[in-house]
Amino acid sequence: MTPIKRVVIAGGGTAGWITAAALSQQLGPLLDISLVESEEIGTIGVGESTVPPIRVFNQLLGIDEQEFMRSVSATFKLGIWFENWGQIGDRYIHPFGRHGKPTWLCEFHHFWLHGLRSGLNSELGEYCLEWLAAKQGRFGTSPQSDINYAYHLDAGAYARFLRRFAENHGVKRIEGKIKSIQQHPTTGFIESLTLASDRVVSGDLFIDCTGFRGLLIEQTLHTGFEDWLHWLPCDSAAAVQTEITAAPNPYTCAIAHEAGWRWMIPLQHRMGNGFVYCSRYISDDDAKQKLMQAVSGAPVRPPFTLKFQPGRRRKTWNKNVVAIGLASGFVEPLESTSIHMIITAATRLMQMFPFDGVNQAMVDQFNQESRLEMERIRDFIILHYHTTERDDSPFWRYCKNMDIPDSLAHRVEMFKESAHAYQDAGELFRVDSWIQVLLGQGIVPKHYHPSPRGMQEQELARVLNGLRASVAQAVAKLPKHQDFLNSYCRTTA
Repeated sequence: MTPIKRVVIAGGGTAGWITAAALSQQLGPLLDISLVESEEIGTIGVGESTVPPIRVFNQLLGIDEQEFMRSVSATFKLGIWFENWGQIGDRYIHPFGRHGKPTWLCEFHHFWLHGLRSGLNSELGEYCLEWLAAKQGRFGTSPQSDINYAYHLDAGAYARFLRRFAENHGVKRIEGKIKSIQQHPTTGFIESLTLASDRVVSGDLFIDCTGFRGLLIEQTLHTGFEDWLHWLPCDSAAAVQTEITAAPNPYTCAIAHEAGWRWMIPLQHRMGNGFVYCSRYISDDDAKQKLMQAVSGAPVRPPFTLKFQPGRRRKTWNKNVVAIGLASGFVEPLESTSIHMIITAATRLMQMFPFDGVNQAMVDQFNQESRLEMERIRDFIILHYHTTERDDSPFWRYCKNMDIPDSLAHRVEMFKESAHAYQDAGELFRVDSWIQVLLGQGIVPKHYHPSPRGMQEQELARVLNGLRASVAQAVAKLPKHQDFLNSYCRTTA
């Protein structure tokens, strides 16, 4: 039980600098924090789409939103536009907002479903401000606004922004490649890192942010990996950044193709494009070619290919090593959760920080919470692939017929039978998210909660029409997304 004073973060990039920024700002006076990274080792730098909790994290650190957005060329994100997922030609939006007004007995979509059965035709999204604003390309916010949003951002610029922040809060950056790792001969705890320059960096707690390599958590401690490729068959991505050719939409695009899907992420100064695929069904060269055929705008840099393995480390915290970011595992980029899981891991570590020494009970709790978080996100992403009617390619036939986790099968069956959806404590995706994706993928519930049947048809129509009109009126007052960007946070890049 050695007291923890010296923290060494192995690896920079988004994971390393988010962790350094959080620890230094919240616990800085209590810790000696160093970050080891090498300019020779590139970072992935693809994760340019986020989810709303990043705003809470920035507020926790006292980061000014306008300064942050200018520094990372950010645009606003109200949700994700899905295309060709249920069937070819299908389109739906997964928005970040709530729909209508729920009651204590049931969620709003039960009233909406009853309205459909009564001939009151509408789309569920018409009762959600974020859905309608995304569809109309509008956005606006103020301190009094409750609109729910995230960001599209330049991940490389974000890491640089956080590096400046962390160094201003006392983090010491050490340049160099890690050559070897020294462990205690009895406990196996890591004691120090030796760099290529022969400099030795000693510590009490080590945070592994070395990406897929998992230099500490896996290559040194041999923690083990749980493979999820049978549920999430995409294992590769081709990516390219292009010049922006139109005003940026306030949403991410996820367009399914015959062997996976492709993304479009608009920043202020460029478009991020990617082609996610399963290498069993399409070659790397063909994937890159199809990506380049699909993009508009001249490439800012040549396209490149990424390889990844969906799954998680069997332990996120092992001995005195905590893995954060890709070193801890990877789901896939479909719902933009990578940066979020870095933030929650860093937050969890701060809440459970072992000042008095590594405590196994706390380690076990950390690992349990990390496992549950990742499995719930995994299930939500599998949902998009499995609940499809597509059978036009071997890839989609596999996804449609594959076995899925019992936890997801239970959720899908509950919605099919009774339109019931739920959100567990600590779960990222809300009831509204599950509902929009389940409906968007073409699942029509057989039944719904009986509570709406107690309303007179005229009263139901009045309530539904009133809610829909209030959303439309609120959205009509919002400026166009590009106009708001110009006035609020036009990039300095």
